[in-house]
Amino acid sequence: MHNERGELSDYPNQRGNDRVRVANKEKQCTIVPFSKSKRRFLYPDIDVNPLESFKAAQKQGWAHFAPLETYTTPPAARLVKRSGIRTGDRVLDVACGTGVVATTAARLGARVTGLDLTPELLERARENSRTAGVEIEWHEGDVEKLPFDDAVFDVVISQYGHIFAPRPDVALAEMLRVLKHGGTIAFSTWPPELFVGRAFALVASYMPPPPPGVSPPTQWGDPTVVRERLGTSVNDILFDRATMLVPALSPQHLRSFTERTAGPMVKLVESLAFSDPSKLVTFRREYDALVAEYFEENMVRQDYLITLAKKI
Repeated sequence: MHNERGELSDYPNQRGNDRVRVANKEKQCTIVPFSKSKRRFLYPDIDVNPLESFKAAQKQGWAHFAPLETYTTPPAARLVKRSGIRTGDRVLDVACGTGVVATTAARLGARVTGLDLTPELLERARENSRTAGVEIEWHEGDVEKLPFDDAVFDVVISQYGHIFAPRPDVALAEMLRVLKHGGTIAFSTWPPELFVGRAFALVASYMPPPPPGVSPPTQWGDPTVVRERLGTSVNDILFDRATMLVPALSPQHLRSFTERTAGPMVKLVESLAFSDPSKLVTFRREYDALVAEYFEENMVRQDYLITLAKKI
């Protein structure tokens, strides 16, 4: 609906679960079937970009990620150490989330900038940097459109973040554009054949297909794919493996926690709980079985890939 100034504003549907945008009071949106488990809105006089809608859904879904920083903090130190960050380096943390990598680098004396799509995570990142007593420049933004000049950073880094950009070629081109020649690009990613990669694939199998051109995030965990994407823009490519251990009382405990914090799981559970509760039961059974394969002594083993390279 319009606000008092006659501008565009959010307009709730009858169930109050979705929000749409309308151009004026006379024009109304029409709800049409999208799939068995989804509905979409047709916007009068508005051209909806599928990629922008996809990013908007990610932005909303990852707003609940903050509690996961307990587990991503130790890997952040490992990535920063492997990247060789030193005092005085200009560092960009892409898709920085709650800022665990950025804050770790800043505590070493680096001049750090953090960027993320989700404002709720940036709020937590600011809190983390204040608590640690370090100064970091925070930006709300998109890895596919980095708001920085060319060749200004000594290190461009990302921990499990840039992989969710829908167009890997665009995201990587931007990351390399802002990196100095001879600078380091470094990132941690999830291999498709291991727990997190398999979990992403399971979640995706229950969701509508993404827009054309969107690549699965776990492709970033395949060294062959990473080499192809980096191409001739870099040299001295190095790969390493590491493990993140996540405590849990049971597979069901981990699943319940993940449903409340991890973007894709949050959106899937919201959707199935509304559209197909029986399918949600089946999904949860399959997810618990997958977790059980990696569960031992109240720990879930989550192995990941670290990639390092130098820009030519």
